[in-house]
Amino acid sequence: MGLEPGVRTSERKRLLSTVIVGGGPTGVEFGAELYDFVKDDVSRLYGSYQKEICVTLVEASHILGSFDARLRKYAEKKIRERERFNLVQGSVSEVRQDGVTLQDGAEIPCGMVVWSAGLAHRQFTKCLDVPKNKQGQILTDNYLRVKGVAEGNVYALGDCADIDGFHLPSTAQVAERQGRYLAKCLQQQPEKVKKFHFRSMGMLTYIGGYKAITETPEARFKGFISWILWRSVYLTRLGNWRLRLQVPMDWTKAMLYGRDTSRFD
Repeated sequence: MGLEPGVRTSERKRLLSTVIVGGGPTGVEFGAELYDFVKDDVSRLYGSYQKEICVTLVEASHILGSFDARLRKYAEKKIRERERFNLVQGSVSEVRQDGVTLQDGAEIPCGMVVWSAGLAHRQFTKCLDVPKNKQGQILTDNYLRVKGVAEGNVYALGDCADIDGFHLPSTAQVAERQGRYLAKCLQQQPEKVKKFHFRSMGMLTYIGGYKAITETPEARFKGFISWILWRSVYLTRLGNWRLRLQVPMDWTKAMLYGRDTSRFD
């Protein structure tokens, strides 16, 4: 839309601006992929308009807050070095058709908003009359059983739940492990069930420019080597061998010939 004939310069700049709300791994990785797309493909297809594209990442505190401070600073440094990629510390109070408004009153005009910040709990979770923490998560014991239910046959897991005295991040890794644990427990005799124990396998995030950060219980990596590790782990998580063969081929084609894009002009 921003490249249609007759569009004013100011309107074109707004339409070519993107605001990403939330500086967690999802928001940072989306921004990284968008940065690579602009640098590698938009520069080739729409070279004269590349410098009008702007990306703004809005985060209330620090980006990638769950990572080690040194890795977080490395990622922030690399992102700030990019042209037309802004990091803004603040909270979004309103999303409008033509942009967003921050709590301090500042307005950021844009053509697209990507929301990767936290989400509120569903109404079903809110209306349950069970013990909850300050964030509204259902409190459970170490067996994922909802506290306050005498029968002990009601369970809660994932983002809507929190183990009392053993707080865990609301991530897919935690939810998946809880799901596997509960499925195994339901197949065992009650006296043989052990408490839920979680040990993080590590975290990886792509930050753009063939660089990533990796944090595991044993070590921490950054840069190109971490990017290789990030892609390797991604491949191992694909569901079947067809995808494990197809995805590397797609990656190779994108590196050699650019991404598969369509033009309408």
